[in-house]
Amino acid sequence: MSDPKIVLVTRKTRLEGLIERFNTRGQAKFYIEHSGGEFSFYESEHERYYRAVESLSGHLQRIARLQVVERSFLPNFIFAPQDVVTVIGVDGLVVNTAKYLQGQPLVAVNPDPVHIDGVLLPFGVEEAPAAVRRALQGTAALGEISLAEARLNDGQSLLAFNDLFIGVHSHISARYAIAWGGQRENQSSSGIIVSTGVGTTGWLSSLFNMANGMAARFSAGRPEGSPGMVASPVLGWDSQHLVFVVREPFVSKTSSAGIVCGFVEPSEPLVVESHMPEGGVIFSDGVEADFLAFNAGAVATVALSPRKTRLVTA
Repeated sequence: MSDPKIVLVTRKTRLEGLIERFNTRGQAKFYIEHSGGEFSFYESEHERYYRAVESLSGHLQRIARLQVVERSFLPNFIFAPQDVVTVIGVDGLVVNTAKYLQGQPLVAVNPDPVHIDGVLLPFGVEEAPAAVRRALQGTAALGEISLAEARLNDGQSLLAFNDLFIGVHSHISARYAIAWGGQRENQSSSGIIVSTGVGTTGWLSSLFNMANGMAARFSAGRPEGSPGMVASPVLGWDSQHLVFVVREPFVSKTSSAGIVCGFVEPSEPLVVESHMPEGGVIFSDGVEADFLAFNAGAVATVALSPRKTRLVTA
């Protein structure tokens, strides 16, 4: 077995994205400034990020062999079992990276705490090398994060760190049969969101915001008074439950709305059978380009994944 190495995962800045879009820095600057924006904002963000990357890289290469991988290369990168993986960026970079790991410890670094909240980024650039050293020695404190998995009847599967979307890639209604809790019904809706514990404060919470806002607005002035608010469930990152919500279910002669939300437990998966001739998709964590086709004949079983993300916490 080869010596363990450190894999540092980086991302492109928004400035680099603009230059790719407009071919040159000058053209990107012209477009932003003539649109009323401040190009200096993107330049300073870019400089702060690469100063942090350079500083962190300098520390890490003195600890062990270092390999740097840009986020877009993750789908084709093979992590060794003994690797310690370090990401430096925004929370989304942790999400992007975690799905490619097989239990390797993950050290997440906030390159700019003044401007990045970093809920999933417990370390600054100065603290990160010590955390990486502990991970290499096997003495780091680790927090397990549960993942969701959608598995099709043809053997394909897709992992989710935050959430899965099951529906149609456009704005039209998704049609499918849903089975859960001993019940089964045909539905027509805007799709299904299935959230992990760490994802419950994200997309899922917006559905509860909408429901509570509508309830408050349409009950205003009624004699029965204000309705009780329904709080979005907030689960631990290592929760053994998933939460699903059906978006905008439509009731008709051929579709029902009896199964609109619930908990997916290890003994109670969510099963969805596509009734869509085309356009059906399952994607995870908001990445629409990376999806499973979900058309008529496809059956998806959604449950906790046996795989866990091992995030270094101390």
